[in-house]
Amino acid sequence: MLLFGNLIYVSILLVNAIAILSEDRFLARINLSSASYDPAFGAGPDSTSAKAKVINLIASVRTLMRIPLIAINTLIIIYELVLG
Repeated sequence: MLLFGNLIYVSILLVNAIAILSEDRFLARINLSSASYDPAFGAGPDSTSAKAKVINLIASVRTLMRIPLIAINTLIIIYELVLG
């Protein structure tokens, strides 16, 4: 059970880390911003490249997990305060 709890903590921390990345300050600097992704001249957006998949993953996590992360983080904080 200890391994499962640690796995949950690590996964929540990773999702939190992805969710708080600043698109203007950090992602644009390393060319992972959705605004900075510019495929080759005349080509449409390529959804098969690794870069496009990472950009889509970051955008999805930031959009879909914002509200659930607030609830999950609150539950983890209450759990840690009560049961230590």
